[in-house]
Amino acid sequence: MKVTYNWLRDFVDIKITPQELADKLTMAGLEVVSLENREGDFVFEIEITSNRPDWLSVVGIAREVAAITKAKISPRLRSGQEKQKSKTQCRIKNIGKEHSILKIEVENKKDCPLYTAKIIQDIKVGPSPQWLKKRLEAVGCRSINNIVDITNYVLFETGEPLHAFDLDKITGDKIIVRRGLGAEKLLTLDGKERQTDKDILVIADEKKPLAAAGIMGGWDSEVDERTKNIFLEAAIFDPVLIRRSRQKLGLQTESSYRFERGIDFETALNASCRAADLIKSLASGELVLSLSCGGQSAKPKVINLKAGTVPAVLGVDIPEARIKTILNNLGFKIRNSRASLNVVIPFFRRDVSQEIDLVEEIARVFGYDKIPVSLPSVKPALEDDREINMLSSLRALLSGLGLNEVITHTLVPQDYVSITGTAGAIKKDSLVKIANPLSRDQAVLRQTVIPSIARCVAYNFNQRQDLVNIFEISRVFSRGSSSIKEDLVLAIAMSGERKRLSECGLTKETMGLLHVKGVINKIYSYFGIKDYCFEEDRTSGQIIIKVGNTECGFMSGLDKASLERLDVKNRNVFVAQVKLGDIFSFVHDKRVFKPLPAYPAIIRDISFVVKNSVKVEDILRIVKQNGADLLESANVSDYYKGKQIPDGFKGLTISCIYRSPERTLTELEVNPLNTQITSILIDKLGVKLR
Repeated sequence: MKVTYNWLRDFVDIKITPQELADKLTMAGLEVVSLENREGDFVFEIEITSNRPDWLSVVGIAREVAAITKAKISPRLRSGQEKQKSKTQCRIKNIGKEHSILKIEVENKKDCPLYTAKIIQDIKVGPSPQWLKKRLEAVGCRSINNIVDITNYVLFETGEPLHAFDLDKITGDKIIVRRGLGAEKLLTLDGKERQTDKDILVIADEKKPLAAAGIMGGWDSEVDERTKNIFLEAAIFDPVLIRRSRQKLGLQTESSYRFERGIDFETALNASCRAADLIKSLASGELVLSLSCGGQSAKPKVINLKAGTVPAVLGVDIPEARIKTILNNLGFKIRNSRASLNVVIPFFRRDVSQEIDLVEEIARVFGYDKIPVSLPSVKPALEDDREINMLSSLRALLSGLGLNEVITHTLVPQDYVSITGTAGAIKKDSLVKIANPLSRDQAVLRQTVIPSIARCVAYNFNQRQDLVNIFEISRVFSRGSSSIKEDLVLAIAMSGERKRLSECGLTKETMGLLHVKGVINKIYSYFGIKDYCFEEDRTSGQIIIKVGNTECGFMSGLDKASLERLDVKNRNVFVAQVKLGDIFSFVHDKRVFKPLPAYPAIIRDISFVVKNSVKVEDILRIVKQNGADLLESANVSDYYKGKQIPDGFKGLTISCIYRSPERTLTELEVNPLNTQITSILIDKLGVKLR
């Protein structure tokens, strides 16, 4: 947007230099990108933000100048609109046309909420005066003739695009605002023939289109040196429709630029009156008729600005008189009340919708440099410290176990669960759907992390990784009867081969479900949780993880169909997901330090074959119950299934560690106890020694 220093002074009594004014405008949000001295005047080029169409005019910028510089403003900035009766037809006297009735017909009020026209007769078309030419050329507009120049001048001054038709070139007795018919052509003022259709709004007479509404006029109705009577249009069009029409026609004009951003009713009416006055003054025209169709239906919005809001938000006490002056100069009207100001929002400020918007207006005009700099007071959320610390400890533990953390997107496709089949299955009726998703891949909030983390495994295999051990801590969502439920979960995925170099050479260890179980065991052990177990769900094939009677999660291997969908070949993928909220509720924070053992341990292994139906946890429980005070720990050190093991059985080795805190144990103390434990396992569980 370009505007000149002297043009602004028509509306505001500016006392500062152009350079000082440029600096103040930039500080207030109107960035002056260039300032040029041209023939005794100064041209400001200002970057206009998309939410401020009122700045696309000299009047709009003059309001800002008045508020920023505390200058006196011209009465023209405060003038009201011309009072007109809304009517669609009126008799014309002495107009010199064959017909005596002119009508305005708007087919769709949404396309054109307001259409006004003034019929001016006996004009004299000729060159514009030098002052008018100079101002238009300063802002980059070429002078054509006095009538066209006046419409352009008013456009830059008020922000309302106008168009003048040669009245004697209009066929019939009415103007029609309608959509294009598809087959009709329009020769625009740039000399190009364009085809209209239903997506393009046109101004037409009874036979042909006269102009592309809000964009460019037509050649057949242009004002030239022979024109005697004109039809002066000032209207408001649907911004979205104008944008579509402009894109389809391949035209970008000063008019379309403003109509796309929106124009208010008062500006349109005032601009029409201003143009009529200039035409009378510079072209000897006589206004004989005003027509109008449509009008403003909504009432202006009123926002209550409470007395304490400005100092509370800005941290500086601005006098009420200064606040009123700022808002008045910006075009707002103030209604006094005891504890607040009732601010009437003008229609040209549609960007102001709430109290904080008024505070922003006051702040930028008052001056951001005058607002003291201070750090905000931040109160730490002490109630969340425990969870934050546990999450930090959990991440450190998992990283220490060789897992890498990943982050995947919370928004997923609606059918994302099909990636992993029953592993992490969801209930479709409880999906949390996004009302206006950006794409199909971001349609719902996920109920489980398993499909996302499984895809991450597949991606890493495609990058030629041999081992993928990963975890993710994220939130999952489900829709309840009255609200959306949100849970924090831990998801784990392990797959591939781990290679180790030892004294025996290079060894390979393939990841399996027991490795996932081992990680879960470490987590529970780290947080001091003891009463947990793993139960097989024969229906789904998953291993359910429980703490007491509370189901906290599951673990499983992905089935063959899921691996095919992920394009994972010749590998198995094992996953787990646990609810961290449930885990954290069972955490034992108090830890008792035990000194390191001073005496050596004696280790005895018990190797046997047992039925698959016998749970390992039952075996360990019996061992620990009968180990007296000398059994320090018992763990599975080997698990085997092969040719030497009959079908329906499994081979296990339990390593028992015996130790006394008081003395060194002897074999005479340990061997009988180990034999006793073995006998109990044989009697109760039917194990067979290997």
